[in-house]
Amino acid sequence: MTSIMPRTATKRLTHNVYVVELDQKVWTADRKFREANPTYKGIRPCLYVGMTSNTPQERFKKHLTGHRSKKGYKISSKYVERYGKFLRPSLYSSFNPMTRTKATKMEEDLANSLRKRGYAVWWN
Repeated sequence: MTSIMPRTATKRLTHNVYVVELDQKVWTADRKFREANPTYKGIRPCLYVGMTSNTPQERFKKHLTGHRSKKGYKISSKYVERYGKFLRPSLYSSFNPMTRTKATKMEEDLANSLRKRGYAVWWN
């Protein structure tokens, strides 16, 4: 007699989180950025935290160029497009790759963790 074992879905590790350092000008130039970081003391850099199914390097390039989707929707963050300087792999590389569900949660958790450590952070 053969038993039929239920097939478990293998979770694919297709997503990454990433952190971009932003120019400090974002702090003085953008009211919404300041309002999102009321406890920021100005000591550490300003950051953007995101998640992607691309590599962090590919996604960063798309932000900088104001990339649009095939349907014409802008998919780049205005903060990274205007103020993005470079990726900060030391703040995210140990987490990658992961499932989409995990990346969605990790994006928020990482942003909040960095904010608690004194960074000004934007994520969406």
